[in-house]
Amino acid sequence: MTCLEPGLIAGWLRARSVARGLPLPVADHGGWRVDTGLAHELRRYVFARAEDSLRILAETISAPHIYLKLCGSEQEMRALLTPRWEIQEPRFVMTGDAYAPAYLPLPAGYCLQLTRCGATTTARIVTAQGAVAASGYAAEVNDYFIYDQIATAPEHRRRGLGACLMRSLYSTRRSPTSIQVLVATAQGQALYSALGWRIRSPYTTAHIPH
Repeated sequence: MTCLEPGLIAGWLRARSVARGLPLPVADHGGWRVDTGLAHELRRYVFARAEDSLRILAETISAPHIYLKLCGSEQEMRALLTPRWEIQEPRFVMTGDAYAPAYLPLPAGYCLQLTRCGATTTARIVTAQGAVAASGYAAEVNDYFIYDQIATAPEHRRRGLGACLMRSLYSTRRSPTSIQVLVATAQGQALYSALGWRIRSPYTTAHIPH
């Protein structure tokens, strides 16, 4: 069974809520609940490990748009759920324990835009025509520095923009001891691993289809 320290997930989840302007997480059923209130997601429950309380919670849910998130494998998640639950594509919790990226200049024809609002920094790399080629966020809250929604448009990939974006966000980190955390897609984790990040756990999502 995957075992990830709950404090790390709580710190990441709190900073993620700050970055996205969502309600802060609250303890619920042995995990954390975020009442996102979005059209496609009413709420999410996040668990640091597979436990029976997740199974009990799942049995009370019958509506779509409520998501269960587990720091564990698909097999661990499936063992706790009935067949009505659908498992999404895998993701990975990663930490940048010794991550201090080297400076990489932007390729010609691109410009970096950084905007800070409170604890959150937004980074965008735009073309000369003003199109957004890459973007992402970072938030530093209670000794956790998290990266979120890092994305490069398909037509601008393989030009080092993702690494430049990560470097620009890293430069806004105020505390040298804050723990760096992100959740990556299967494709994204290859980039972060190449940059020195470490996979700490699979991150599995389940929901009830419409």
